[in-house]
Formats: sequence, C-alpha cells, structure tokens
Amino acid sequence: MNYQTYQPHADLSALVKFYWTLEVPYDPNNQKQKIIPDGCIEMTFNFKDDIKRYVSEKDFIIHPNSMIMGQRTKSYFIEPTGDVDSFAICFYPYGFANFVCVSLESLVDIEVPIERLFGDETAKSLKQKIFEASSTLKRIEIIETFLLDRLHQSTTIENLVKTTVDTLLATNGSTSIHQILKDDLSKRRQLERNFRKQIGISPKQLGKVLRLQTALKMLLNEEKNLTNIAYESEYFDQAHFIKDFKEFIGTTPKDFLGNEHMALSTLFYK
Repeated sequence: MNYQTYQPHADLSALVKFYWTLEVPYDPNNQKQKIIPDGCIEMTFNFKDDIKRYVSEKDFIIHPNSMIMGQRTKSYFIEPTGDVDSFAICFYPYGFANFVCVSLESLVDIEVPIERLFGDETAKSLKQKIFEASSTLKRIEIIETFLLDRLHQSTTIENLVKTTVDTLLATNGSTSIHQILKDDLSKRRQLERNFRKQIGISPKQLGKVLRLQTALKMLLNEEKNLTNIAYESEYFDQAHFIKDFKEFIGTTPKDFLGNEHMALSTLFYK
C-alpha cells in the first residue's frame, strides 16, 4: 500500500484537513478492510477498479467512482475488486458545509455521487479535469480552484457550531458540551440542531469519535498499556475506553493490533 498526504493552500487550511492518495495493487489474497469513523467528510475520486462497501456479512454496494462520504457513526468494511488508485479531500468537521447547501445529516453513514450535491454539469466538468490530470499536484490545483470558487458563494458556519468543533478538536473530544456552553442550556437545542445540519452528527458523537482517535493513535504509535491510554485520553476508566472502542470499531483494542482486516486503518492512523 502506498498512502501519501498533502497539505492544502493557506486559504483552505481552516476547512480542508489534508489531501490523500492511496495506491494498492490487486492481490487475490487481500482481505476486506475495516474503515473507522474519523469525524471528517471526504470527497473521493477512484481511478481504477470498483470498490465494494459491505452492508452485511455478504451483501455489498459498489462505491461511486466520484463521491462524497458523509460522517460515520460506525465502522464498515470495504474490499477492492482490483487495483486501487484514489485521490481524496479530507475536510475538517465543519469544512464541507461551506461548499454545499444541503443538511449534512442527510449524508450520515452513506456515500453519494458528487452529481447529487454539485449538479450534473458542474460534477461532469470537475470529474473530467480530475481524471485527466497528469499528477497529484495538478489534481490538488484543480480541486482547490473548484473549492475556492464555491467558497465565495457559500454561507458561513454558525458561530456556536464552529466554537464547539474548535474546542472539541483542541481537547481531542474530551470537553463536555456543558463545559463548552458554560451551563447555558438554552443554547443546547440550537447547537444540536445546527450541529447536525452543518456537521452531520451530534456534538457528543463527534466528541466520542475524536477522543477515540486520540486513543487509537496512542495504541498504534506508543508503547503504553490500556490503562494509561484510557487515562491520557481522558476516559473515566479502562472499561469505558474498551466499551467505546468496541462500539465504533467492533473489536477490543487487543484484537485490533495485528488484525489483517485493520491493515488499511492502521496505515491511516500511523
């Protein structure tokens, strides 16, 4: 597997987390891979063979070759049918809402063709430019021109939503919504409503995903026991950490390490 990341232009750096590419040559022995929620929405272009997403143990759908992947509330399996060659834009939690007018709650746990969000003509033109580009840097140039053009047409993120996301990102999801709102419960309903519209999921769900990411990176990159990881990720105790881990990933931290179905997620988080 060849996975590379690229930083966005300064004018987009508050909205786009990074760009990434992934190349995986086909191997009949490759196992299907589990993808873990990360709190981000992605726009993905696949230049080679189809990719399956499993909706049950045996049933699957085929990913569109150009798509938006909405917020995830649970892990899922994918499996390439051949060679993989992908280019993607990873948006910060409130990043993608700056470029579309739809409620992002409608995209949760699904993938949609980019035509559905940007219209047939605009999507066709963008896809043609991206697919015909001669390099990753050229593709980044194309997508940044597209995003900057749409950014000038869009509305802004509601301030309370942005403040909440910024706090959750800065504290790796460990700050409670009560703390962020300073116990002003009158704002709670407004925040929940706008958060689901502009982020896709609730503040609590995003916080749980971000905190789990912190713990997962420690698990993969640092030699620490589960108790220390739970403590440093600000879980109440190890049992709560393992419970959240199993809820989002479907396995225990111990079983995650070295699991052949987790090779792609391990690559992403390392």
